Amino acid sequence: MSPNIEFIKNAGACIASRRIIDGAGYLKWAIREQSVNSADNGWRFFSATDDAEYINNPDNLVICDYNTVAEIEPAIIATYLLPIGTDLQLVVEHGKRYFVDNITGKKVDL
Repeated sequence: MSPNIEFIKNAGACIASRRIIDGAGYLKWAIREQSVNSADNGWRFFSATDDAEYINNPDNLVICDYNTVAEIEPAIIATYLLPIGTDLQLVVEHGKRYFVDNITGKKVDL
């Protein structure tokens, strides 16, 4: 699965919920973990309907290019350089999209 648009050159691979990739759910959670290999940028994306049982099943997760997820939800483009340990929630309100830091509870200025 390769992106049609390259928003970020050599963005690397991430892990995304199959629901996001298949269009069955929208992106809600964005977490950046330590990379597991040189191709992995550490980003993990989950849908609003994903629960622990769903994400603990590896068949429900997809390894893909970061740009593939960015094509589905462009709001993540601004998060790309945020550090390991970032834990965000995408809020869609009154037609606007913004991220809230799940650790501090504060809106993230990107």
